[in-house]
Amino acid sequence: MGKRENFEPAVVSEFDESVIAVNRSAKVVKGGKNFSFGALVVVGDRNGRVGYGYGKANEVSDAIRKGGEAARRNLVRIPMNGQTLPHEIEVKFGGARVLLRPASNGTGLIAGGAVRAILELGGVKDVLAKSLGASNASNVTKATFKAIAGLSSRSEVMVRRGLAKAEVAENN
Repeated sequence: MGKRENFEPAVVSEFDESVIAVNRSAKVVKGGKNFSFGALVVVGDRNGRVGYGYGKANEVSDAIRKGGEAARRNLVRIPMNGQTLPHEIEVKFGGARVLLRPASNGTGLIAGGAVRAILELGGVKDVLAKSLGASNASNVTKATFKAIAGLSSRSEVMVRRGLAKAEVAENN
């Protein structure tokens, strides 16, 4: 018996995927309740790129797949200083507040819940993080991404201040 013609090997993605939350919603109709699901998914390459997406469908697996696709379309780069963040930042989104603080080598990823999953998939190895205020997974995720967007590397700051590369070398 020969090789199947329609066989395609599984696509290996460069991104790892993590499901942060799955929400079940019910619509009451004449025949009973119709359930639908929403999944908050984070994807990352563990090398500085991470994204999140929200997918909705009538089945959990379809919602997770759609969330993963949406996350791959919304990737952002995390500015890094070695294995940690370049500076401390505290951001608020809705009722959720997220504090991200750089840590020395070997400290590890000290964070919980959605913040931990996001930073882990982003490749951050040493950081101190605290989720303050509301624990709503969606708002904590959005606050974390707002914090990542607010981070800037040393070279970006130098360019913003108008310091040329030669001046930076002289000052060090």
